[in-house]
Amino acid sequence: MAAGGASLTIAAMNTLTSSSSGTPAAHALPRIAVLATGGTIAGSAADVTNTSGYQAGVVGVDRLLEAVPALSGVAQIQPEQIASIDSKDMALALWTTLAQRVNALLASDEIDGVVITHGTDTLEETAYLLHLTVKGTKPVVLTASMRPSSALSADGPLNLLNAVTVAASAAAHGQGVLVAFNNRIHSARDVVKTSTYAVDAFQSLEIGALGWVQDGRVEFQRKVVRPHTVDTEFVIGAKWPNVEIVTSYAGASRIAVDALVAAGVRGIVVAGTGNGSIHASVQQALADAVTQGVVVVRSSRVGSGHVMRNGAAPDDALGFVTAGSLNPYKARVLLMLALAAGGTGAVALQAIFDKY
Repeated sequence: MAAGGASLTIAAMNTLTSSSSGTPAAHALPRIAVLATGGTIAGSAADVTNTSGYQAGVVGVDRLLEAVPALSGVAQIQPEQIASIDSKDMALALWTTLAQRVNALLASDEIDGVVITHGTDTLEETAYLLHLTVKGTKPVVLTASMRPSSALSADGPLNLLNAVTVAASAAAHGQGVLVAFNNRIHSARDVVKTSTYAVDAFQSLEIGALGWVQDGRVEFQRKVVRPHTVDTEFVIGAKWPNVEIVTSYAGASRIAVDALVAAGVRGIVVAGTGNGSIHASVQQALADAVTQGVVVVRSSRVGSGHVMRNGAAPDDALGFVTAGSLNPYKARVLLMLALAAGGTGAVALQAIFDKY
């Protein structure tokens, strides 16, 4: 179903009964929009034992919902098919469309929360983007699966049920954008994909999950501390600043950095070794890039931890910014938004990275 189309309610009709004044009954279920974008959760293969050789994004949102009849006892569902892609092909234009649609839904009195089905490959990037740009306190929950819908023991149906359960929970209000996966609830800022195949592929390695969801019960163990959603200055606009990522490794050269600078990029995030350390050849190229107006952010290719300022490079002298605990991909998201919001200079941008 196209965005903005008529809604489909899968809740039992008696949840929609109204009093004589026309006010919905007090026991009416929460109204949750489910936005489908494709991914493995909407994937299909010819063989139920095949969990890698499938086509992503071929199952429509209505079929995803039909596979989870228990949703009728959790929420009234408004489904929309936003896209049907493999999330490895996520594009900036689709990010714009998705963020604008989420904001429109959250502004509506007819919607109590939003669930987004997504591919796992770029889920953490999309989630963090929305975490910084959604302008509402209603729950927004992303979910996905590691096995296609056609697979034996597909994990998508339970993840979808749990995501809707979280979105329908009062406890999820004001927590920013969340990811519900394998019974855990993660903050969009913290969660990363950690496995190529396991059903518990998403983890918040540095500080742990926010809580859990199981058998209809939602429990949060902690709250999100850093500003998000309505407390950020970031908005989705028509233009995205060009920010790219380079990696430091043994024997690395400056070729990639020089090529990106020549192409006119506005920012470069470097996935450094260890505490964001950078091969001497690449570091010199990045230092030269700064003198030409390119913003450089040091992150790390290591799976967890944080990059300390001046810990592995003379950041003050070279004009570098450090990403803290953000991995290179999330650091790119934040840098694009910061540049689009008018952020300039290493000092101001470092303050943004320290804050978010």
